[in-house]
Amino acid sequence: MMIIAQIAATFAATLPATLAAVPTPAPAQTRDVSFSYRYPAAAARIPGLRRWLLADRAALRTRTYREAAAGQRDAAANGYPYRTYETQRDWKQVTDTPRFLSLSMTQYVFTGGAHGSPTSGALLWDKTENRTRTPRSLFTSDTALWRAVRARYCPALKAERARRMGKDAMTGIAPVCPPLKDLTVLLGSTRGDAFDRVGLIADPYVAGAYAEGSYEITLPVTPALIAAVKPAYRTAFATPRQASGR
Repeated sequence: MMIIAQIAATFAATLPATLAAVPTPAPAQTRDVSFSYRYPAAAARIPGLRRWLLADRAALRTRTYREAAAGQRDAAANGYPYRTYETQRDWKQVTDTPRFLSLSMTQYVFTGGAHGSPTSGALLWDKTENRTRTPRSLFTSDTALWRAVRARYCPALKAERARRMGKDAMTGIAPVCPPLKDLTVLLGSTRGDAFDRVGLIADPYVAGAYAEGSYEITLPVTPALIAAVKPAYRTAFATPRQASGR
């Protein structure tokens, strides 16, 4: 029996990441729910990260079905049709450096309203400490990070809105330049040796109208940005010139 258990455990550890998207049976009282959750193979190969993702998937799925059940009860009680609830969460690899695996997340949630809600997120796996981190946790403070990127980010966002929407760009929908707390921070690498670029994502309604979609602005890492990184993580960053010379 122990050998069979060991074989089963080994098999489970080598399952492809795409199995995370396979729907499991819905609770008997809740039907008409669409749920999917995906993550890349690189994440599946890290046991600790895979456990974190599976726990995240389970919690998200439980919440989705609980909210759908409440929506169905409300629709039945008030005599209007129930529209299928939907949740999709997809993790993708941004880069894999010697210390960190950087992931981006896109999510779409529909709960019967006029339209769904797309959002973004980010996650780091710290290979040295075997734990998850947020990209912003690598910096001394949000204030320091914002000070290092704001002067480049705000004009770049304004230019991208003008390029995308032209005279149709709506004003008054969102701040001219949204604060860092409303943005998703991604860390990327051109060569895979160190973080040499930072991405800032403004989800719909954060920098413009829903119809404008999300805005992602990518900026190169600068000495000023590296100065805003906590000392313990500074070797994981480099300017593009430094990265190309490694």
